[in-house]
Amino acid sequence: MSILIFADQAQGKIKKAALEAVQYGAKVAEQLGTTATALVLGPVETAELETLGNYGAKKVLHAADARLHEVESTVFAKIIAEAAGKEGSKVIIFPQNFDGKAIAPRVSARLKAGLVSGAISYPDTSNGFVVKKNVFSGKAFANVNITSEIKIIAIIPNTFALSPSGGTAAVEAFSPAISDADFKVKVVRTETVSGDVPLTEAEIIVSGGRGLKGPENWGILEDLAKALGAATASSRPVADAGWRPHHEHVGQTGLTVRPNLYIAIGISGAIQHLAGVNGSKVIVVINKDPEAPFFKAADYGIVGDAFEVVPKLTEAVKKYKQQ
Repeated sequence: MSILIFADQAQGKIKKAALEAVQYGAKVAEQLGTTATALVLGPVETAELETLGNYGAKKVLHAADARLHEVESTVFAKIIAEAAGKEGSKVIIFPQNFDGKAIAPRVSARLKAGLVSGAISYPDTSNGFVVKKNVFSGKAFANVNITSEIKIIAIIPNTFALSPSGGTAAVEAFSPAISDADFKVKVVRTETVSGDVPLTEAEIIVSGGRGLKGPENWGILEDLAKALGAATASSRPVADAGWRPHHEHVGQTGLTVRPNLYIAIGISGAIQHLAGVNGSKVIVVINKDPEAPFFKAADYGIVGDAFEVVPKLTEAVKKYKQQ
């Protein structure tokens, strides 16, 4: 009986959130006295698959079927359920990203398995199988005891820091029982978000709000993000106004992020925005209004005009990196 981890990929590369899930699954396997098996679907090079051993996987099941290049949640759920049966897995791990959110509930229904989505802790097995998660937009915690025979955990990205171990995994071909009839939904086009760092995987995020006054002023934020190697984000009003694309919108009605550093520029800090970013390790707020609510949630705050502060901060970062 092994722990099964769904490790999703994009364009033949394993996602960072999937690496975190593999490492988490390996830790759970240690707790339960078993091993971790990763499942990868779609065309991926063997060398890429073997690197999952660096995060604790002892084995990688690889279904290389070209039809699995794009995610189709119904088909993927069927395959994962079959893989769980093959491995005798009683615990299945997912990353709580777009793919995990679409697939994990379907696997839960297929296997009649209890599901904890958005986990932020390793299971406590001293009295049951208890997993902690955020509730009420991150303002409280819930300790959930999974009592079903098969248990599914989906972990929030950027919650568990990666610690490569230097190992390699054995890769085993996996041919699931699927046919063309299973592919009832056809992916006809994929639009890839441009940018150096995917927002959901970013360790540093620079985010802007209405305090930047218009899309023409976004250059100062992008310059800072480039200097820091960060992703860019925005508040909902900015996205709704069309200043920035909606895939950059973070908050209660957008993406939930947990970077190591979140820099908020010209964002007041309404509760709806805080709900999406309050899991950040460190929050820095730049706002000229000293009464902005965001300062109450900030680890560091700068009261000042963003058009004066941000360029100076960018130059300071560049000089520091040149040392």
